[in-house]
Amino acid sequence: MAKRPDGKSGGETPKFIRWTGRRFGCPAKHIRNTLSGISTNAVSRSVQWLSQASSDVFRQLFSSRWLGYLSLTVVFAIVATLFGLWQWDRRGQAVAAMDRVENNWDASSLSLEDFLETNPLPSVEDEWTPLVLEGRYERKDQLLVRTRPRAGLVGFEVLVPFVSGEKAVLVSRGWVPTGEASDYPDAIPEVPQGDVTLVARVKMWEPQLRGRGAPEGQVATINVVDVVAQTTTALTQEFYLIAATEEPAPASLPLRTLRPVLDEGPHLSYTFQWYLFAVMAFVGFGWMFRQEWRVSRGIEAPSAPQSSDAEEEDALLEQSAR
Repeated sequence: MAKRPDGKSGGETPKFIRWTGRRFGCPAKHIRNTLSGISTNAVSRSVQWLSQASSDVFRQLFSSRWLGYLSLTVVFAIVATLFGLWQWDRRGQAVAAMDRVENNWDASSLSLEDFLETNPLPSVEDEWTPLVLEGRYERKDQLLVRTRPRAGLVGFEVLVPFVSGEKAVLVSRGWVPTGEASDYPDAIPEVPQGDVTLVARVKMWEPQLRGRGAPEGQVATINVVDVVAQTTTALTQEFYLIAATEEPAPASLPLRTLRPVLDEGPHLSYTFQWYLFAVMAFVGFGWMFRQEWRVSRGIEAPSAPQSSDAEEEDALLEQSAR
């Protein structure tokens, strides 16, 4: 046996081959050569099979039919992902609204002058900040906001300008139910006369809804354009206020606005649902592609078409006729 430079034998036959040769009376050299040939042939066949399989996969994938399926899958996944991003953004808005309530609702009350000095351009981040104002209501400019829901009922929100010093701010005094006539409440609590100490919270104007009108003395939403058009009082146009308390307290008053419920809604679960739809689209595409490829390679038999109930009934009638 040939010697390596270090003096050790090279090409030593493994023990299990020597044992097999002795056990079955076959030279170990022949067994080793046979196994080597088998291994070489197996590798060669595996490489050939993989090459052919890869060629079949690419031929099937780049056929016009499967490229169409792939395009539809990609488009669906993109749309589902965009819906997921939209729901994620909606959740972000809901969480931000909850944070504003948590941070501002129970904060210390500021005077209108101090608030405007600190926030010359109030933004949505200032919503629900409580303010203290002293002044009087302008009763002649009272307005109603129609179609305002509360506890499953539909009613009106009562708006009255409040003059404090040189500033005038629109105030929502609360909610009243719809009366027997659906376009007007049966009764509206009297607006306090004389000087009033008002505690109210900041709220941003609502958007104007195109195509939604309202009778004179009413508005569809609390938006600055419609409100200013129906009042003679020069209002602060950056925000309006939601009344909390009035002193002296009136004998009757509309239902006050309640603290918003802190609930972010189902947006997070909807986000994951849309992302899952996007992933499942590719999973479904891959499964259908694999099934057709296995059938084309003869690995799996094609599924037999299931006969309908009508076909089964026709077959039974033919048998009975015979």
